[in-house]
Amino acid sequence: MTLASQSFRGIAVVALSVALVGCIGIDIDTQFIQDEEIHAAINDQSADRYPEIDPLYISDEVKQFIDSYIQPRDGEETRVDKLQDLLYGENFLHIQYSSEQTHTAMEAFYARKGNCLGVMNLYIAMARYVGLDANFQTVDVQPSWDRRGNLLVLSQHINASGRISARRTYVVDFTPEISLQQLTSDIVSDGVARSLYFNNLGVEQLIEANYEEALIYFKNALFLNDESSIAWNNIGSTYNRLGNSEYAEYAYRMAFSIDDNNATAINNLAKYYRRAGNPQLAGEYEEAIERFNNRNPYYHFALGSVAFDEGDFDEARKSFRRAVRLKEEEPDFYYALAGTYLRLGNESEAKRYTDTAARILALYDNVYRPSNNKVKIIDSSSILRDSSSSISIFPPGTRRWRN
Repeated sequence: MTLASQSFRGIAVVALSVALVGCIGIDIDTQFIQDEEIHAAINDQSADRYPEIDPLYISDEVKQFIDSYIQPRDGEETRVDKLQDLLYGENFLHIQYSSEQTHTAMEAFYARKGNCLGVMNLYIAMARYVGLDANFQTVDVQPSWDRRGNLLVLSQHINASGRISARRTYVVDFTPEISLQQLTSDIVSDGVARSLYFNNLGVEQLIEANYEEALIYFKNALFLNDESSIAWNNIGSTYNRLGNSEYAEYAYRMAFSIDDNNATAINNLAKYYRRAGNPQLAGEYEEAIERFNNRNPYYHFALGSVAFDEGDFDEARKSFRRAVRLKEEEPDFYYALAGTYLRLGNESEAKRYTDTAARILALYDNVYRPSNNKVKIIDSSSILRDSSSSISIFPPGTRRWRN
């Protein structure tokens, strides 16, 4: 299984074992009742601890940099095109991907590198300065983890999106080539993005075993978005390392009560109860994860990928077909099946699955997938329907972009 870097937008920490997440709830009754005293002790802030930090602030120097290239007479499409040049062009900032640290807009500008959230802070700040509609947009990625010491870090993803006209939108991404789940993009507020910024800072401290510092950042993230299942889970992981088992258990249970797709929280609870000497309760949570995985298409896709890598193509075929049955609109499943049938010597089936994948990609390409172009323009009036022969989505700088 390919492990992703921890540097995407929202990071949930799980210790040492893996449970895949997806679009289905985990079937378990935790009989959770909020404890007002513990809840207040954890979520104990009455104000933002870091009001002086504005991830979207840009200085006069940055504004002058923008003004030197983007003119007031430029249309919205031209401004989107030129912003791409300013951030990613070799003759301008030429910003590079780096998983090391989450930056504010200004930090990303000077560092000329950053992870997804940091670079999107800079992009959105610049886009709004030139009068473009620009918003943070979360996108689910195919589940993967990065081992950091005795932690496994599950990463999620953020990009930017805005409307150019009633029928045209743009999406800006900044990633290495990662696999995005289809039909999973959601616009989120600046407040949610700010919460994710402090969550990421907390994870960076947690990885360095600076637990008290991590907790401060996580609590600030929670203050900014008390419905953040990610923040609650990470607070649980931090309290667990600080030896406060009562607060750790409560935070994990809060994470799951907010989001019953949060397999990391249930997985952490299973490990917690196993260590606490309660094998019966641990077993109930472990069985819930197993049931969840069996209904999760990405779990079967991961099993198929392992089997394929090991040369067991018949087992890979079975796992990929289970994934397709559970989620029919994911093109990567069909490409995996096509590759498997090629290894099995069945070229006609391979072509059939390749064609199906291509058709789904075209049909759902209004949901962004990463590309080397960084920016995609989506024309909703031309999005492919079942009877269509082409789709009007194209990168900036092409001739059709100017039409």
